[in-house]
Parts: sequence; structure tokens; C-alpha cells
Amino acid sequence: MLPTSSPVYDTITSYLVPVAVPMLLFGANIKKIRLESGRMFLAFWFAALGTSVGAILATLLLHRFIPELGQLAGMITASYVGGGVNFVAAAFIFHPSDYLTNATIVADNLLMALFFFLYILIPTLPFFRKHFPLSYPVLTADDPQTSEAGENAVESTSTYWGKKEISLKDIAVTIAISVSIAAVGSKLGDLLYRTIPTGGFLLDMINTILSNQYFIMTVITVTLVAVFSEFFDQLASAQEIGTFFVYLFFIVIALPASISDILKNAPLLFVFCAIIAFFNLASVLIASKLTHKISLEEAVLAANATVGGPTTAAAMAISKGWQDHIIPSLLCGLTGYIMGNFIGIFVGNLLIAYIY
Repeated sequence: MLPTSSPVYDTITSYLVPVAVPMLLFGANIKKIRLESGRMFLAFWFAALGTSVGAILATLLLHRFIPELGQLAGMITASYVGGGVNFVAAAFIFHPSDYLTNATIVADNLLMALFFFLYILIPTLPFFRKHFPLSYPVLTADDPQTSEAGENAVESTSTYWGKKEISLKDIAVTIAISVSIAAVGSKLGDLLYRTIPTGGFLLDMINTILSNQYFIMTVITVTLVAVFSEFFDQLASAQEIGTFFVYLFFIVIALPASISDILKNAPLLFVFCAIIAFFNLASVLIASKLTHKISLEEAVLAANATVGGPTTAAAMAISKGWQDHIIPSLLCGLTGYIMGNFIGIFVGNLLIAYIY
């Protein structure tokens, strides 16, 4: 029904994606994250560390069997620190082959379905509830608090997923600011790429990071949001428009997918993604067990937020009735938006330099 290539698709990848990234960062107020995320912020860093370690180990194990794995490792690292939007940005940073990108998306989507089920299942298992610190007590079916928790979950769900007021001015201002940031990021990136010296691993790494459009856009946006926090707090529509643009990209990148290439590459890529996601979850669970500063609920929400992004983590907290963790899980996911590309660029370039 749709062609596998079109100038329209080029417009989406070249213009809409860079514009989407600042929009999704408009809610990433680093002052609010630091003050309100609490222990979830600590859990985020353990999950991000697990992602990075898992990416390095998985690449060392599988790089002889999967081509361009250093590039894919950078993309998955960015994604498993900050969710799908960072996968999109990292794909433009590392430029792997289209068929490998498509196969990775297939493997990643299948794995995420399994791991989201695992995140929900772990807090219900007696072993984990016995051996890990908890934020919420175990409730029986006839406990009055069970009914109250269910009512709170329903109320939170209707509030979070309900309609939001968005004015024409909000849309215009959101797009204007995002386009301006994307334009500055592109031009400044080109200037820095020509200016910063190269030669040797360290200089090449500095040039790659500092001249990257997405790195520059992230720094600019986060700075603006921190300085003008009241303005951006009142600006509606950014999350919705940005998410819509990212979904358009996912559709476009999947259209030219070759079934034979996916069947050929997805099995090992599934293993590759599984290793990284496992280390992400294992690291934050180990931190919970050893430090007793992170509850079991916070651990699985941090893993969810880093791998899936703020929306999936908040949805899980809402559905479970974990009222105290809804906002921190959102902020944890937004922290991933900020840090995902930075960590992904570093890990990807480190592995590329080692492999090649």
C-alpha cells in the first residue's frame, strides 16, 4: 500500500526527527529532576551503568557474528538509557545499514514485550518480595487497602491519560522553538566539526561528541528549560507532537524492511538486545539488594524508564497504584532522554574504535 522509498520519508527523517528531540526535552527540568526524583534518580544511574556494561560485553561476545555491531551497540545503549527517542537520534549519529537497523527494531520490539511483562511480574513474586526492600506492603484480597489502591489506580489512570488543553499558540510556540533549536544545532555542529582538531582516539571522540547535532540540541534545550522553567511548564503540546513525529519515523524506517534480512539477523540481534536489557535490570536489582536505599518497586520502574522511556514507566506505576512513584518514574525517564545520547555516543565510539 505504501512505497518503500519516497521524498516524503526523507523529509521526515531529515527534518521532523531533529525537531522532535527538543520537544520531548521540554519537560526535562534538571532542577525538578534533582529535587523530586529522590531514590529513583539513584536507581536510574545503576540501570544506565548496567546498560553500558551489558552493551560492551554483548558486543565483545557477538561482534564476529553481527556486522556493524559497534554502531548498533551505541544505538541500543542510547535506547536502553533513554527509551525509543534516543534510538532514533542514535540511528542518525551512527548510520548503520538500513537492513540492520530494521532487524534491530524487530528484535528490540519483541524483547521489550517480554521485558515489560517481566517488570510487572517481578514485584508480585514471593522470592523478590521476601529478599528485597519494598515501598508498598503485600495486600490481601479482603484487605480494605486493596480496594483503596485499586480506586487510586483508576483515578490516576484517568488523570494521566485524559485529554489536555492545547491551544493554537502552544502548538505554534512549540514548533517555532524546536525548529530554531534544531537549526542552531545543525549549523553549530558543522562549525565545530570543522574547528575541533582530530587525530587519535581522544580527539576524535571529542570532535564526534561536541559536533553532534543531537548533543548540541540536548545541551541547548536542557539549559533553556532550566533557565525558563516556568515558561516551559506552561507550554502544552510538546510531548504529544514530539511523540507523534517519532512514531512517524518508526513507520518510515520499517517500510523498506526485508523479511529475509530480518529473519537472518534478528535471532542474534535478539540475543544481543537481551544481554543488554538483562544487565540493565540485574544491576538495579543488585543495587536494591546491597544498598537497601532503592525499593523493589523503584528498581523495576527505573529499569522500565530507562528501556521504555517515561511513558511506559509512569503507566506501570499508575496501573500498580504506586502513587508515590508516578512522578519520580516520569522524571527518571526524562533523565534518560537527557543522558541517553551522551552515554550511547561514548559507548558506541569506544566499541567502534576497539573492534575496527
